[in-house]
Amino acid sequence: MAISIKTPHDIQKMRLAGHMAAEVLEIIEPNIKPGVTTGELDRICHAHITHEQHAISACLGYHGFPKSVCISVNEVVCHGIPSDDKVLKDGDIVNIDVALIKDGFHGDTSKMFIVGKPTILGERLCRITKESLYLALKMVKPGILLRTLGKEIQKFVEAEKFSVVREYCGHGIGERFHEEPQVLHYDADDAGVTLQAGMAFTIEPMVNAGDYRIRIMKDGWTVKTKDRSLSAQYEHTIVITDNGCEIMTWSKDDTIPKIITHKV
Repeated sequence: MAISIKTPHDIQKMRLAGHMAAEVLEIIEPNIKPGVTTGELDRICHAHITHEQHAISACLGYHGFPKSVCISVNEVVCHGIPSDDKVLKDGDIVNIDVALIKDGFHGDTSKMFIVGKPTILGERLCRITKESLYLALKMVKPGILLRTLGKEIQKFVEAEKFSVVREYCGHGIGERFHEEPQVLHYDADDAGVTLQAGMAFTIEPMVNAGDYRIRIMKDGWTVKTKDRSLSAQYEHTIVITDNGCEIMTWSKDDTIPKIITHKV
């Protein structure tokens, strides 16, 4: 397994791409309200990425994906295609996944938004999913097994009577959108990868309110929970430092430090 170690130059480029990806989620938030379509949200994101940031959407055209961002509502686990036919309503939970390219490097992040007044289950699912991501981020440091992250995410999520999606995972990132390693969010063999300073990857647990199994729609992209239960996801791009990690897609809404350090 060839896992690239990023140079200081690479990391600086990725900081900019990560910051820009996080910025897209910040500028779209005021527009997420009952009555708006996911198609309109996509157009706003696209305009900001291309005209304000002078960057490139990494999603648009990726293996044929037709839009600039993925927008996944309620039982949609991931890869939801924005549409003018999909109107958001009060209580919906919405994931917006932004991946962009700036100066040849990728930034990738996603978060949940609750439309209008939250439901009790929707709010709890989003909160637990975010906490599972934070749990993993706080563990990251050189020398630990990558598998440990997935094991602890699964343990935490299942203790809350939710489930972790198996078919999708985090990934290495840099000049390419998807690199090694695969970052699993449950306990499984990952060939014994040990974390090293300079590795960059995403952690992006997908958590279902019901069963973990999924189904892919006829469009070839949209993934839904098999039992039609709600699903939530949060994602950050990180780089491992000498004593912890740096969250390159950190935003002002995060309640976790941008740079996490451990005593050596």
